[in-house]
This record gives sequence, structure tokens and C-alpha cells, in this order.
Amino acid sequence: MAGGREVDRRSVLRWLGALGLLSTLPGCSSPYAGTRLTLATGGTQGVYFALGNALADAWQQKLGFETRPAVLSTAGSVDNLRLLAAGAADVIFSQVDTAADQLERSAPGDPRAPRALARIYDDVVHVVVRADSPATTLAGLRGAKVSLGARDSGVYVIATRLLGVAGLNPDTDLQAEQLGINESVAALESGAIDAFFWSGGVPTDGISRLSQALPIRLLDLEDVVTQVREAFPAYAPGTVPAATYGIPAPVTTLLVRNFLLVAAAMPDDLANALVRGLFEAQPALAVASPAALTIDPRAAIGTQPVPLHPGAERFFRMTKAI
Repeated sequence: MAGGREVDRRSVLRWLGALGLLSTLPGCSSPYAGTRLTLATGGTQGVYFALGNALADAWQQKLGFETRPAVLSTAGSVDNLRLLAAGAADVIFSQVDTAADQLERSAPGDPRAPRALARIYDDVVHVVVRADSPATTLAGLRGAKVSLGARDSGVYVIATRLLGVAGLNPDTDLQAEQLGINESVAALESGAIDAFFWSGGVPTDGISRLSQALPIRLLDLEDVVTQVREAFPAYAPGTVPAATYGIPAPVTTLLVRNFLLVAAAMPDDLANALVRGLFEAQPALAVASPAALTIDPRAAIGTQPVPLHPGAERFFRMTKAI
């Protein structure tokens, strides 16, 4: 695994070096010196937050910002999309499903409509239980105390969709709570809940720390994957390896694409520079979270149904990724 990650890292560095992109702009000569950005992420124990802080550092250094971009801890994708639409955030992390929903709600020509800088990595759907839990499938959660994710998170959207396919009504078949990743981890460790949903990169720091405090499992979703994908084609099948979190065996799950989004009104040159800075920062992002090892120039254009921002599209055309 480590060797493969090093190959990925070297490949990105070679790709950037060939394009002359491995450079920094001194603040005194940067056209972006006075730019101030706000970056909306997620819970502090999640991958969005770790990558957001690494990106803020990299963008300040490489694009010559006088002021480091502000990094907001939020409830997640739904909250982030609302902040973007309100002008309270300039760059956000979002899952594809919630971003597509927001795009459908946006009026034609809306300057605050979401546009993609890049696909960055894929989230993995986790349904976490204690190792001694009697539940082995979603149906086994009937009557249990379960966190579905924070109210304004993409996790909550996924959890309610999965439960619906499994024939469970969160209002009547579960003792449902709406907790973010930090609170969910603490509640499972204390015994206040029996399970929680999470959608994030692997490994997610909070769940890694939880697995060191007590034995855990992830529920296998194989029995609902086909039905979920028929109803919601944005999701893809995936596997969590047994080595992850010390779980006893690999489990089948769902993958959700993750994007960096900005408003349509962002100037093209700034969007172009942010994408360039993203790929220059890939090695540092991979240190912040192994999820960033999968950031790849050619995969990054896969943001459908959300259109690429014209500045981002120009970057990918220049680098022949399109």
C-alpha cells in the first residue's frame, strides 16, 4: 500500500513538473495578494476539515495571499451549499448528490449557482457499530439508537435514502438522532447510541481514534447496494478493506464523489489559480489525509452533473486532461 501511494505521489509531481506548475508566487508580485477567501468544510474530525486546512495553507503560500483563507467547520455538504448560495463561503466541499440537488434548485443564470473546480476524492459510506452489536445489516438497526448525521449534512441525505431502501422509517423504526461526526464518535464510545452513519474519506480520523478506544465494525451494505443505485445513480459500489479501522473483514459499501465547488460568479482567473494550487498541493494534502492520494488530474474532470467552472475547464484543457 505504501509503495502504491508513493507511486501516485510521484506521478502527480511528474505531471505538474512537466507543465511547469511547481512554483510559488511571492506575495509582493501575486495578483491575488489582496484576495480573501472563506472555505467551508465539515466536522473537525472529518476529512473535509483536514484537507480544507491543508488547502488554505497551500493556497496562501502558492498563490501569494496576504491573508490565509478562513476555514469554517460546518455541518457538511448541505450546510456548505447554503453558505455558498448566500455568499458566506467562496469555496466549499460537497458530495455529488447534494450538489446536484442544489443545481436543480438554482435559477438559470444564477451567479451563486454551484460550479466545480474539481472532483477530489470519493467518500465512503460508513455505518459504524460496536463489534459486539447484534446488527449485521441495515435492517438489523430496527429499534436501535442511531445517529443519521447532522441535519444539514450530506450524511443525513444518504442515511435517510439508505434506510428507506432497507424498509426502515427513521421516525418510527429507529430512535434517530442527528449528530455530526464529532458527537457521533463520542456517543458511540459512551454507549449513548448503538450506531452512526458517516460518509467520508478512508480513513476518517475520528473513526480511527474510536477504533483504538473500542472494537468496532462497519455494516455490510451488499443487500441494498443494487436497489440504492437503481434509485440514486450518483452512488457507486465500493469496498472497505479489512485493515481499515481494524475491522474483522472487508465490507461492501457505497462511494460518493466529492467536489470542490465555487459560485458561477467567481472570476475565471481566480478559479484557474485555485485549481492549479490544488494540484501543486497534492503531496501536502496527502499528508493531511490519505484520501488525497486519489486526487488525479484526469479523474478531477468527472464532476457531472455539476459543470466545471470556466476557469477550471481552461486549466484542464491547458493540461490536456480534457
